[in-house]
Amino acid sequence: MQPRNMSMSGVVDLAAVKAAGEAKVKAEQARAEAARQGGSAAVPPSALVIDVDEAGFERDILQRSAEVPVVIDFWAEWCEPCKQLGPLLERLAVEYNGRFLLAKIDVDANQMLMQQFGIQGIPAVFAVVAGQALPLFQGAAPEQQIRETLDQLIQVAEERFGLTGIAVDADASATDVADAPVPAGPYDALLEAAVTALDSGDLAGAVQAYKNVLADDPGHPEAKLGLAQAELLRRVQGMDVPQVRKDAAEKPTDVTAQIAAADLDLVGGHVEDAFGRLVETVRVTAGEDRNAVRLRLLELFEVVGAEDPRVTAARGALARVLF
Repeated sequence: MQPRNMSMSGVVDLAAVKAAGEAKVKAEQARAEAARQGGSAAVPPSALVIDVDEAGFERDILQRSAEVPVVIDFWAEWCEPCKQLGPLLERLAVEYNGRFLLAKIDVDANQMLMQQFGIQGIPAVFAVVAGQALPLFQGAAPEQQIRETLDQLIQVAEERFGLTGIAVDADASATDVADAPVPAGPYDALLEAAVTALDSGDLAGAVQAYKNVLADDPGHPEAKLGLAQAELLRRVQGMDVPQVRKDAAEKPTDVTAQIAAADLDLVGGHVEDAFGRLVETVRVTAGEDRNAVRLRLLELFEVVGAEDPRVTAARGALARVLF
């Protein structure tokens, strides 16, 4: 059977995509607007230190680690060394001016995260870079030692992953960033053309139409998710479905086989199967193979939409196998 006429109805609701993730949309479009003005979106210094809980771990740490190293301070109110280390890390986060983001996790309120990171004592400091976690130090270390550790982290993040940090505007406030105006763009015709092409099976046309929007507005949420949808359909076009299924069944640790089968699962509307397959593959693989599977899973999250409860559940499962 040719997948040319496959429909994504039931998997992606483009109308819902427009309304999903309001805060995320504002932030992304503010970044795009700043980019069109010749710079990158800036955050106020107060945004460099954030409190994170289990519900926000994927969004506030894993996703943010794709643009800036995230340093995690595991602490508790009763911990005296934490009271010495915490203010120092907060001061350094502001001083380093966007080269890293500081995430503070209260271990008493987030026992699952404490267990996932294998925390034996606090304060404990970890980093997450491009989705990869690594321990930094434990205890209230001397400031010079902490600075040297942060310098090494920043160097590795830039050289290995191309992460140069986020821009900081000392004059901005958190309200300014949150209420940044959403830039208007004459995209209705392009988006309508993309959806029409998608529905008619013209996948190349749909991909190009979405790319045309993103070339002008890189943060446009509907175009980003629409492009992910069109590229998924294009990947499965012409697949030998029985062979793909056979390979996936016979080779449970073969990354290529499992990724292809997950694409078919999602196109067929079997969202939980697709996510579960890739989460399990992440669990049983390592190194570059594991990273390839993780990245494809994140792409499929984009196809379904960040607010879908199946995505939320799968993000939690992914975090558990990663950490």
